[in-house]
Amino acid sequence: MANLACEEIKAFVPAKDFIVSNHFYKDMGFEIAWESPEMAYFYHGDCSFLLQNFYNAEHANNFMMHLLVQDVYAWHAQLKSAGLIEKYDVKMSEPRLQVWNMIDFVLYDPSGVLWRISQNNNES
Repeated sequence: MANLACEEIKAFVPAKDFIVSNHFYKDMGFEIAWESPEMAYFYHGDCSFLLQNFYNAEHANNFMMHLLVQDVYAWHAQLKSAGLIEKYDVKMSEPRLQVWNMIDFVLYDPSGVLWRISQNNNES
């Protein structure tokens, strides 16, 4: 029988302004493994995605990323103190318990991509 194990899955995140988005994700705490004029490979621990130098408004405004973290409040505090909201004129909500039993907040990137940053609620 064939080995059908999966090794990794990555999303291709659109960027309206590739340079601005590149700086945004670095300020968010991601590191670059490699980059070219058309794409950048970002990672944080075992989590990664590809930022592409491509933009379509309808696509970007309907694109979502979900980042599961151990401490959503620490992530929120770090992103707030990094000044992302003011520096990039983006929106970020406050953490709250969702009906799907996760505590999360949302952050929009400069291209309109919505990031839902969550942690499992272990109090139920």
